[in-house]
Amino acid sequence: MHFSFNYSLLLQTLPNAIIDTLIMTVSSAILAVIIGLPIAVVLYSTARGSLMPNVIINRCLSAIVDAVRAIPFIILAFYLLPVTRSVVGSGTGIKSVIFILTISAIPFYARMAEMSFRNIDEGLIEAIRAMGASRFQIICNVIIPESLASLVTGVTVMVIAIISATSLAGYLGGGGLGDMAIRFGYQRYIPEVMTMVIIVLVALNIAVQWCGDRMANKLNHSNR
Repeated sequence: MHFSFNYSLLLQTLPNAIIDTLIMTVSSAILAVIIGLPIAVVLYSTARGSLMPNVIINRCLSAIVDAVRAIPFIILAFYLLPVTRSVVGSGTGIKSVIFILTISAIPFYARMAEMSFRNIDEGLIEAIRAMGASRFQIICNVIIPESLASLVTGVTVMVIAIISATSLAGYLGGGGLGDMAIRFGYQRYIPEVMTMVIIVLVALNIAVQWCGDRMANKLNHSNR
């Protein structure tokens, strides 16, 4: 059955849905980078033949990261409901969605950043070590600066993945474009709303990819 829809209500609902989606995406992306980047540094540094090789730490951390990455977002969201309630104070709402999105994005970005670190020329690292630089100095002054362009590319990929994951926020009462698509586009079967949401999501993805590519190119040229 097709329901009629008040398009003035669409114009009122759509901006709020976009804002909610942006809040969830930006907040979880920032938190994922803040937490995921140090994890990536530990994964890279403790790998065999790296700066501080430690098989036990590396394998344990790798197992945790891979385990969380293997769980789909919606399953992880329902599985972590008790933890979400204890941390955020509620199992639903925008704060709970940000918490789950962050947990889901951290291992994703950690692996992306780790791969960026591994692409650095080992000869450069060995040359800096021969000059007497400490491990901490190598990480801060060589590894991270040399991989900035790749790190930005990883952030871009992660943000696009988060935007896709926010589409499921409606099941957790988080609002956003996904909630709008589910409530009006699916449950009331109003294809116009679903089409509008898809257009906005595509536009957001294109904008994020464009900005990420430009920033990565600038950083890549500045490092040359």
